[in-house]
Amino acid sequence: MMDYINAFWVGGLICALVQILMEKTKMMPGRIMVLLVCLGAVISVFGWYEPFMEYAGAGASVPLLGFGNTLMKGVKEAADQQGLLGLFAGGFQAGAVGTSAALIFAYLASLIFNPKMKK
Repeated sequence: MMDYINAFWVGGLICALVQILMEKTKMMPGRIMVLLVCLGAVISVFGWYEPFMEYAGAGASVPLLGFGNTLMKGVKEAADQQGLLGLFAGGFQAGAVGTSAALIFAYLASLIFNPKMKK
């Protein structure tokens, strides 16, 4: 039960902090998303993301911080195996499934719900 509570409050805290950034600064949502992905990658480099994810579970792995961690893990593994070329290929290989799933599900949702442009 405590795993669910930790995931809820950590994920909620991340979302609340992002909401504060959106409302109190002039940062655009796209820049905030990039900031979260980069922050997840930096936390991963220092080795802090794994203990954080052990504690928070899905509260840490679902937001964009988790995507940055996934990309960094892919880069580390590919660089160990392929050298310099792995620095460029690892992130693409690690993030390909999640990115593909997001694109496919977004396309299917657009077929079902008939989206319209804002006026």
